[in-house]
Amino acid sequence: MALKSTIFKANLAVADIDHSYYADHALTLARHPSENDERMMVRLIALALNAHKLDSVCHGDGVLGFGAGLSNPDDPDVSLRDFTGRTRVWIEVGQPEEKPLMKACGKADEVLLYCFSHAAGIWWKGIENKLARLQNLQVWRIPSETSQAVAKLAQRSMQLQATVQENTLTLGDGKDSIDIELQRLK
Repeated sequence: MALKSTIFKANLAVADIDHSYYADHALTLARHPSENDERMMVRLIALALNAHKLDSVCHGDGVLGFGAGLSNPDDPDVSLRDFTGRTRVWIEVGQPEEKPLMKACGKADEVLLYCFSHAAGIWWKGIENKLARLQNLQVWRIPSETSQAVAKLAQRSMQLQATVQENTLTLGDGKDSIDIELQRLK
């Protein structure tokens, strides 16, 4: 019998000062059996960093949510779709191969990749030239120490605050908070 996903609930209060976006998001995260807390929380970080695009890209008329991710490799980890169903933002986390990223770039207006493991630098050196021509792709790196610290915030029921100011995300649960400074690779 196949293992089932573990369900996590998160109430995420986003205060994106850089983009004047303030909203609460009630989220359900299905953690695939092969996914760890670190990867799941990076998906949540990616959503928090891009929540402002609900207003700036879709003018409030879109859906921002988690995709099937590991369960379906043809589905993004996080996506923003407008009212017509068009994928405006496709977000992946981890260290995918170039072919899925090339496909995503053909399906969405903007593709964002957030890599986070200690081996991300080595992965990037091996794939950088293959991704250079993808104009609608951005690649960001979250330091592995930071992503591991964020993983410790994972609970089956979470109350989280995400503040974006001066390109830094501060994610906290009322007791602990972590500053997340991303490095842009592409």
